[in-house]
Amino acid sequence: MLQKMQETVTADGKKEEELFEKFICYCKTGSGDLKQSISDAEAKIAQDSSSLEAAEAENAQLKKDLAEHKADRADAKDALAKATALRKKEAGVFAKDSSDTKTNIAALGNAIAAIEKGAGGSFLQASASATLRRLTVNMDMSSADRDMLTSFLTSGQGYAPQSGEITGILKQMKDTMEKELADMIATEEAAIKNFAALSAAKEKEIAMNTKAIETKTERSGRVSVEIVDLKESVDDTSKALAADQTFLANLASSCDTKKKEWEVPRRLAQRSCSPCLRRSSY
Repeated sequence: MLQKMQETVTADGKKEEELFEKFICYCKTGSGDLKQSISDAEAKIAQDSSSLEAAEAENAQLKKDLAEHKADRADAKDALAKATALRKKEAGVFAKDSSDTKTNIAALGNAIAAIEKGAGGSFLQASASATLRRLTVNMDMSSADRDMLTSFLTSGQGYAPQSGEITGILKQMKDTMEKELADMIATEEAAIKNFAALSAAKEKEIAMNTKAIETKTERSGRVSVEIVDLKESVDDTSKALAADQTFLANLASSCDTKKKEWEVPRRLAQRSCSPCLRRSSY
């Protein structure tokens, strides 16, 4: 009977030992898996945190760039609008001044032709003579020439002996005006050319800034999504890491407790069973 009891105890002990060994094996493998999971999580958090920092820095730079591009585009549009308004004003002034100058040149040409033909008197009676009277007042000339012209224009008599001098003055006036007209045309052509170059440059600047705004706005949107994803990843991984660390600590505690629990009955069994076996042999 004692032999049977011993066999039963031995069998039960063997089963308990097998269970204990399986548990200890789980402690080792489970602990190793958890440690690896914790290590991987820590590495992922470090990597995602670094990526998050870089993404946030990039997004901040993109926002700064976008503000600058928008300001530059606005400045270019404003400069182009002002240049366009100025060009329109300059063109209007040129149109009026050149038209007036052409009218004056034509009037001088008619007066010169009429005087040279001996028809100065009839010319003075025509409405075109009003242009000469105005020029006599407005144009820059010597006092002597002005007096002579004034005398000619105020009286149709006695002009014939002075016709050569009068036509000489009128031709000089006509040459001066033709030069002024040529200068006006050259200035207008240069202004048109300069405006065209400025307009092209500003249009290009506006287009480049618009393209940059579109590209960087799109990139900023993608980076913003990346930032959200990275923050969620860091948060999820941090939670999983905390859970693994807690589980590992609990597992270590459970394994230590189980080892201690196993050692006590094992030592007692060794001390108690040997005398029993010795006594049973008598």
